[in-house]
Amino acid sequence: MEATKPHLETTEAELIQRACHGNKEAFYSLVRPCEGAVYAIAVSILNNPEDAEEVVQEAVLKALSHLAEFRGEAKFSTWLIQITINEARLKLRKDRRHLYESVDEQRTSEDGEYFPKDFADWREVPSEALQRKELREALKRAIASLPLKYREVLILRDVQQLRIEEVARILGITQGSVKTRLLRARLRMRDALAPGIDGSWSTGKQEYRKVRPW
Repeated sequence: MEATKPHLETTEAELIQRACHGNKEAFYSLVRPCEGAVYAIAVSILNNPEDAEEVVQEAVLKALSHLAEFRGEAKFSTWLIQITINEARLKLRKDRRHLYESVDEQRTSEDGEYFPKDFADWREVPSEALQRKELREALKRAIASLPLKYREVLILRDVQQLRIEEVARILGITQGSVKTRLLRARLRMRDALAPGIDGSWSTGKQEYRKVRPW
């Protein structure tokens, strides 16, 4: 009897086998647990719910038509996320849209290294503040402002909580590159959110107050 591949759960392998033989319910059972994650990633890349729904549908159909080619080296959800990202990138190229802009002019070196700004008091966001509408909107704007390569890593790692190795596999980059992009994404998010965290969310002001003398 052939041994089950080490990175593929038996239940998932059984569902895939049934789906390959035309069992639609088995395929839906594979897709259903990761629907939310797939849609969230598509939205984060496209910044448009309608486009995201279209991309997710295309990704699911492509996964179904190529399911026999799935080798089980990763989870089905990881594979579907990878297909979704590729479809979202393809749509961006086709539409020739520039869907993200920097919140403010960012400082980078010649090799692309990001230099964070010097804000007064950066600290973790209190959990209760995350419930506030203005902060949720600010988080959306900050994520949307990230360059695509940073946005993808941030969503996969910090929002969807995928492991570094999974993110690397999905994006086709090294784990070292994932860590580098993640750090730069977090720094950019810090710079985008720090003005509000310094008090603007409660006062409604758009500017921030720098308390250091330099």
